Amino acid sequence: MRPHPFLPFLCLALLTSAAAQTPAPEVTKHKEDQHVIPASEPTFTGNVALASQYVFRGLSQTNGKPALQGGFDYSHAGGFYLGTWLSNISWYTDQNAGTASAPTALASPAVVGAPYVPGRSNSANLEWDFYGGYKRTFSTGWSLDLGLIKYYYPGIYDNMGAYRQPNTTEVYGQISYDWASLKYSKAVSTNTFGVHESKGADYVDLSAAVPIGESGYKIQAHVGRQSYPHHRNLGYWGTSGGDNSFFSYTDYKLGFVKEGKSVTVGLAWTYADTKAAAPDGDTTAYQNTFGNNIGRNRVALTLTRNF
Repeated sequence: MRPHPFLPFLCLALLTSAAAQTPAPEVTKHKEDQHVIPASEPTFTGNVALASQYVFRGLSQTNGKPALQGGFDYSHAGGFYLGTWLSNISWYTDQNAGTASAPTALASPAVVGAPYVPGRSNSANLEWDFYGGYKRTFSTGWSLDLGLIKYYYPGIYDNMGAYRQPNTTEVYGQISYDWASLKYSKAVSTNTFGVHESKGADYVDLSAAVPIGESGYKIQAHVGRQSYPHHRNLGYWGTSGGDNSFFSYTDYKLGFVKEGKSVTVGLAWTYADTKAAAPDGDTTAYQNTFGNNIGRNRVALTLTRNF
């Protein structure tokens, strides 16, 4: 059964009704909640994390397997910031270049035949992000954050067929009040995360991270919507009855984090109502070569060391 869009926030309200809601630390969030950047004075910080799986916008980027992650951030007292962040991934080459009935990994798709060619392969095992922006905080508790992020996937792309390179650039704007935020991200690159004819895809993120008194615990809730333009992309969908809108979905999250002086522990449940395949049942959307829908129900435990 599909969750109600505001279920995470209804649960959050019930869980925190008796909690003292002290102001949250001033932070700028990137890639949803992968890491945070101090924004009150000039700083250079770093982080390294170990996750039971890497979940981004409700999608497992590692097919349910662990991820090692880390990054560096610089923020200026004037509000400007720059940063970089990395993680191992497998989702791109895990995609199914064949069909649901005859799966073939995009890593070695030659056996599928045209449009794939013999003797060539694809490899993408790393996500490397670069971002920068400007954040303005107001005395009333409101803040505004504007920036640009480049999702870069170094690798070998010699046999992509109906796919495209996954490198993606987005511009974003976020408005926050205390522990709640609303963020809008818009893809400005030619393609979005490897989908052909996908320029202009966007993502809306409504999130909350409510501190429970001074315990160091926060309860998280999130609902997001990833939307792709309704382009036919016939090279991929053919006569399956699908189009790029089949890549659109809504995702939800409920979790908690415990913040220490240098270590943060997070545990979260996520759900994305991703489609496994087109109406023909054989042309896959979010079902990878292992038969897994990379959205749906996920649980991730993350340990982060900040320095």
